[in-house]
Amino acid sequence: MKTFKFIILTSGFLSLSFIVTANLFAKAEEPGHSIHWSYEGEYGPEHWGDIKPEYSKCKGGESQSPVGIALTDKTKLESINVNYYATPLKIINNGHTIQVNCRNGSYTAIGNKRYELLQFHFHSPSEHKINGRSYAMEAHFVHKGEDGKLAFIGVLMDEGKGNDFIKTLWSNLPKDEGKEHVVADVKLNANQLLPHDMNYYHYAGSLTTPPCSEIVNWIVLKTPIEISKSQIDRFTSIFKNSGRPIKSLCGRVVKESE
Repeated sequence: MKTFKFIILTSGFLSLSFIVTANLFAKAEEPGHSIHWSYEGEYGPEHWGDIKPEYSKCKGGESQSPVGIALTDKTKLESINVNYYATPLKIINNGHTIQVNCRNGSYTAIGNKRYELLQFHFHSPSEHKINGRSYAMEAHFVHKGEDGKLAFIGVLMDEGKGNDFIKTLWSNLPKDEGKEHVVADVKLNANQLLPHDMNYYHYAGSLTTPPCSEIVNWIVLKTPIEISKSQIDRFTSIFKNSGRPIKSLCGRVVKESE
């Protein structure tokens, strides 16, 4: 069990709709069936808000993610407990990233509120920047509370030594896009992808993919984990660019644990 600090910001958050929940597990749409968002070209990030009316927050929202983190408000924040458990590997190439779906049971407790771990996935390069620096990759742990609000934990991934957890994931990458691959004899605990130092930044933001709903309590851990160049290259050989550009803070304050 890992313990660190967190503050809950509730003002301005919307209830999570069924559509957004479904989007967190969505498979890629089949080519030719409908217009689907991308990370480049005519359906890239700068055009997401024009693809569908429900994507309007992608261009008109004022609490969008990711952000560049530089100036912060250092403060004492409430403790949270991360309680992740080993579970059979359920991995999917959803057309935008590699995603691992999680069984019910793993959760993060924030005060007396429980957020279930739904899934975790990856972006390259990192979506958040710290003092202007971008990292090789970033992992997002997606949690949902009973009220539908979300808590995301972002883990920065820096080039360095090989990561055994990532080695296991990459060894079981699905061959087919859009189909969940269940590896019953491989059990993983997502806790292994978290750094030992759990100091972090926090701000109120959004999903970093359409529909860009502004319903996320963001926790970005300050200490990156390491991943080897070959492991980075393995991911980027499938997803050349899977990161949304930095969005303006629009007056928001980033909290930093003391």
